[in-house]
Amino acid sequence: MLLFFTLGLLIHFVFFASIFDIYFTSPLVHGMTPQFTPLPPPARRLVLFVADGLRADALYELDENGNSRAPFIRNIIMHEGSWGISHTRVPTESRPGHVALIAGFYEDVSAVAKGWKENPVEFDSLFNESKYTWSWGSPDILPMFAKGASGDHVYTYSYDAKREDFGAQDATKLDTWVFDNVKDFFHHARNNQSLFSKINEEKIVFFLHLLGIDTNGHAHRPSSRDYKHNIKKVDDGVKEIVSMFNHFYGNDGKTTFIFTSDHGMTDWGSHGAGHPSETLTPLVTWGAGIKYPQRVSAQQFDDAFLKEWRLENWKRLDVNQADIAPLMTSLIGVPFPLNSVGILPVDYLNNTDLFKAESMFTNAVQILEQFKVKMTQKKEVTLPFLFTPFKLLSDSKQFNILRKARSYIKHRKFDEVVSLCKELIHLALKGLSYYHTYDRFFLGVNVVIGFVGWISYASLLIIKSHSNLIKGVSKEVKKPSHLLPCSFVAIGILVAFFLLIQACPWTYYVYGLLPLPIWYAVLREFQVIQDLVVSVLTYPLSHFVGYLLAFTLGIEVLVLSFFYRYMLTAGLTAFAAWPFLTRLWTRAKMTSLSWTFFSLLLAVFPLMPVVGRKPDISLVMGAGLLVLLLSLCVVTSLMKRKDSFIKEELLVHLLQVLSTVLSMYVVYSTQSSLLRKQGLPLMNQIISWATLASSLVVPLLSSPVLFQRLFSILLSLMSTYLLLSTGSPVSSSLIILI
Repeated sequence: MLLFFTLGLLIHFVFFASIFDIYFTSPLVHGMTPQFTPLPPPARRLVLFVADGLRADALYELDENGNSRAPFIRNIIMHEGSWGISHTRVPTESRPGHVALIAGFYEDVSAVAKGWKENPVEFDSLFNESKYTWSWGSPDILPMFAKGASGDHVYTYSYDAKREDFGAQDATKLDTWVFDNVKDFFHHARNNQSLFSKINEEKIVFFLHLLGIDTNGHAHRPSSRDYKHNIKKVDDGVKEIVSMFNHFYGNDGKTTFIFTSDHGMTDWGSHGAGHPSETLTPLVTWGAGIKYPQRVSAQQFDDAFLKEWRLENWKRLDVNQADIAPLMTSLIGVPFPLNSVGILPVDYLNNTDLFKAESMFTNAVQILEQFKVKMTQKKEVTLPFLFTPFKLLSDSKQFNILRKARSYIKHRKFDEVVSLCKELIHLALKGLSYYHTYDRFFLGVNVVIGFVGWISYASLLIIKSHSNLIKGVSKEVKKPSHLLPCSFVAIGILVAFFLLIQACPWTYYVYGLLPLPIWYAVLREFQVIQDLVVSVLTYPLSHFVGYLLAFTLGIEVLVLSFFYRYMLTAGLTAFAAWPFLTRLWTRAKMTSLSWTFFSLLLAVFPLMPVVGRKPDISLVMGAGLLVLLLSLCVVTSLMKRKDSFIKEELLVHLLQVLSTVLSMYVVYSTQSSLLRKQGLPLMNQIISWATLASSLVVPLLSSPVLFQRLFSILLSLMSTYLLLSTGSPVSSSLIILI
């Protein structure tokens, strides 16, 4: 049994790891040639403001008095620049958001294994392609664009990581630090000839990362006064920085300003998923090379934001987040980031049609270069007779589109160039996705075969050891044949040779070979399979079909519940009726009624909201009191059984009750401390970590009697669960209690 358990853990670990090889691999390729627009750019320098965690509606909407929280930015929208919504992608976290903005590609989720802090792979970026880049802000974001940059031209200025406390101080100070240091930097530059010369070069970038809004959103929620006040502080700071730049450079009209955000935030202060409040971020641009505001009479969008924000008369230009990178590169005339998949939003450009056409052509060639490298890499490691090229973008079609685009430029058909290049980009992006997921089917089939094999083997062992289903069906034991192991060894050699000649990674060998010993173990139980088939054939057909339909329906309900939570309610309601469809009702009426009552009670909770919008510590305290009440009843009941409840067991349960009380205290005191902006007390941190660690160990000290062990596990889980709750935990607590 121990061997079976160990083998099961190993197999499930391999299957879990396969997710990263199948779905979460880096999309980056290397070996492309840098591409840049051959015409003079409109700007010499670019200033990028990223207000971390700023939702689009929080910036654009008016307050209850009809005033903007960011009057300077709103004035830009109406009188100086262009605006729109930047659509981000999941995961809506700071690191992938900044990578999309500055490098132009959507980072694979495997970077979460690095804590979003280190580069799993080296990538090119706007900063790397610039002549010089100066950046100010968080120590979590800035270093990843300096690390791996070619040469010594990306400079970072960060505050200490300890300042990023989500409740110990006013988070607007993080943004004030950035604005003050930028002003000090330019003041210092006036007295430093070397620095003065550098910041007067062309193709330079200034990056201001503003973390205060995100920090206040997490600590106090986006609806709070702190979050909204921080937006006003950022708006004031941006106004000062813009004025300083214009004054320093003598209003030369060669500076482009871009204001945006890496991600938004939900009403309850979280981000990472795909809710519109997380994926819709603001984009406001003005300065050199940017179109002035365009007045329109009507605009067609699927949402009602324009009317809500009272911006229906100013043209809104939406983009995908990765599109901002090619926009910035074209404005200052540096090469497009090599791995960028962004499509240049030409509607933002205030330049000649020739410049737009040439920039779009360069964008198309840059993405096509990635497609060619990706195709070549995949072709080199695939057997010729097995390689299936991407048919929508053959070599001849690539040549024809590029030739036609060049001809259109020569004949000044610039609109046709833009349209044709967009078509080429879309085809190249489809091709990139095709080759990136080229092995997905092969790997998926191997994992499915292995998983089905393991389920079959586990089922056969259960039937063989713990079922009366096959008893008396067959008693004949056949001598094992050498043909079966020899066949599997031969298949294994063929699979390994097939993977070897294609230079596959070592993990492919694991996924390809692991199903073989599993299925060998399954087929060794051929006698059990044969007896099972005979037994099933003798089973009444109506009963067999009924069980099969019930099983299939149950599986479908579970699958649908991932998309529609109310399907769990349907399943639990069916569970509630189960005793009345069997003989259990006649044998144990009280147990049946209890089962039905609790099943219906559980069925209510999937219909409730997933997450509460506001913290409510009273609900957390209520859940804790319910746990304590239940503990008192259970301990009192167990103490009456003197022969089965000793003092050591009582001590374990009392310790767990004390842990629950401490958890309630930590939640209450932490909430109070955060409201006073005093941060998280050290003692609370110690108690929380100690509770988490003990919750994994203490249940092992309880009695091995089933009920007492389950009760001990319940108390440990509830202590940890209370520490993770900030509001609305009563319903979930009841589920665990039940």
